[in-house]
Amino acid sequence: MRQVRVVDEHGEQLGIMPPRDAIREADGRGLDLVEVAPKATPPVCRIMDYGKFRYEQKRRARESRKHQTATSVKEIKYRPKIDKHDFDTKTNHVRSFLQAGNKVRITIMFRGREMAHPEFGRRIIGQVIEATEDLCSGENSASLAKLEGRNMSLMLAPAKHR
Repeated sequence: MRQVRVVDEHGEQLGIMPPRDAIREADGRGLDLVEVAPKATPPVCRIMDYGKFRYEQKRRARESRKHQTATSVKEIKYRPKIDKHDFDTKTNHVRSFLQAGNKVRITIMFRGREMAHPEFGRRIIGQVIEATEDLCSGENSASLAKLEGRNMSLMLAPAKHR
């Protein structure tokens, strides 16, 4: 017959006994018998208030979620032949995303023969970096931008709040 090691609600060992006796012991205390280590030999069961245990787990999970901040990656797309006003508008969006604590991916999209002049894309990225350098952390330069297919991209990370 199967045996289980029983631990009471205070963490003290009650010994090895048949499951039926362990359940009777838990019922006598008005608590639940919960298997905590099924792979152990013999399996370990704990006498506890399972509803209270589940409540505490959920509360701890909620607390840990409250203290973490989720940063998302926003993407702003530019074109090599972008007009000044459009550039300023998009760059203002980049600034607002960085101020909100989000990472921003700057993407330059090339079409047709624009691929022959990647330096135009690097110039645009350089201008964005220059316009947002007070909000960015780390060293950024247009030479770090990666050319992937018809897109050139660079990731900007927000500076830590003081």
